[in-house]
Amino acid sequence: MAQQSSTDRLLEMIRLKQDMTTRQQLTLTAQLSLPAILAQLSMIVMFFIDAAMVGHLGAEQSAAIGLVETTTWLLGGLSSAVSMGFSVQVAHAIGANDFDKARNVLRQSIVCALLWSITLSLVCVAIHGPLPYWLGGTPDIARDASLYFLIVGCSGIFFQMEGLAGSMLKCAGNMRVPSALNIAMCVMDVLFNYLFIYILDMGVAGAAIGTGIAVLITAALMLYFLTCRSQILALKGRPGSFRPQALVVKKAFKIGAPMGLQHLLMGSANIVITLIVAPLGVVAIAANSFAVTVESLCYMPGFGIAEAATTLVGQCLGAGQRKLTRSFAHLAVKMGMLTMTVMGVLMWVFASELMQVMSPVQDIITLGAQVLRIEAWAEPMFAAAIVCNGIFVGAGDTIRSAAMSLTSMWLVRITLSAMLAPAYGLQGVWMAMCIELCFRGAIFLWRLATGAWLNKY
Repeated sequence: MAQQSSTDRLLEMIRLKQDMTTRQQLTLTAQLSLPAILAQLSMIVMFFIDAAMVGHLGAEQSAAIGLVETTTWLLGGLSSAVSMGFSVQVAHAIGANDFDKARNVLRQSIVCALLWSITLSLVCVAIHGPLPYWLGGTPDIARDASLYFLIVGCSGIFFQMEGLAGSMLKCAGNMRVPSALNIAMCVMDVLFNYLFIYILDMGVAGAAIGTGIAVLITAALMLYFLTCRSQILALKGRPGSFRPQALVVKKAFKIGAPMGLQHLLMGSANIVITLIVAPLGVVAIAANSFAVTVESLCYMPGFGIAEAATTLVGQCLGAGQRKLTRSFAHLAVKMGMLTMTVMGVLMWVFASELMQVMSPVQDIITLGAQVLRIEAWAEPMFAAAIVCNGIFVGAGDTIRSAAMSLTSMWLVRITLSAMLAPAYGLQGVWMAMCIELCFRGAIFLWRLATGAWLNKY
């Protein structure tokens, strides 16, 4: 509790436009980052354990989930864009000490997010049958892939509301509650998956059902803490209209639409990568899917720091503290690059051991370890891209950062993957990924250094 009150005091210094020492900035960044890192890691551990459970059912079941995995990420990215479109506005309002406006935006966000998630779920129902075949899947894995995608898609409303409530709490400076609930979700997911996959013998479908139930419970708890317990954003006892207002929705669209387009085209690029990998065989599909899950253990700390950076930048700009904004931005990038460099070294050293957890198939283990050691070299620059993107989102500068990410992904990674895969197989695809992430990190660091992103607020 003492650390939480310390965080509140430091955030209040931003809103009151008080000077902060370097030590205070570092303390606040760490206090906001550490819970977010733990939450991100817990989410990845959840996916890690899910994949390991399914992996022990066989290579075909693993390939079934791996085939539609990039499409589920695409849906998650579109949901996240809606959440960020509204939560960035909330962060700016809180930084300006306009708590009534922050709650007004929150009310409207709940309605808009519900409508959006229902729309996405209907799309999933419509395309779940042919999707595996569109992605180059074969009949031996298509049925499981289709069923898994259908269940996850119908759970979209739970993912949307969990993400929205978590984003709002984080933008208010409350990292502890979302982090604790995400860790609890990880535990629930393991228990439910064990029940549905093994005890009830539901296989791949059981993995999707277990995850959906865990997210449902977490979303309900997250909304309770947001709307009833949050000191700043609680709606209980504070009546107001939930009717969307044109000005708020327009601003949310301005912030969220570039992010949504970015997720759409980035997700589409990942689907193209899946199409490139699919002809390489079941082992390559499974190894690629498992290696992506393992690698996420490295980059999720970067996303945790990026979430803290979004909160700090949003509140600093809302308070009119541009100099402090720049200081927090540079501090967060350094912290992210250092953290992910250490994680990259650990991934390189323990690549085989991590893949052994995912699958008992030796060919999958060997191939997965090879590509992980290729990717390890890109982690520092990947961190730069992740944290800089969080900084730019907090400043509302989403159009340029989206364009940079998309240019890097489509012109560098897709092109190189298509060129290298025929000669080098899955290793060629991951070599292309490593080169592209280094390039993306470099251009994001360049934009951070120019300071042009500060002019978007």
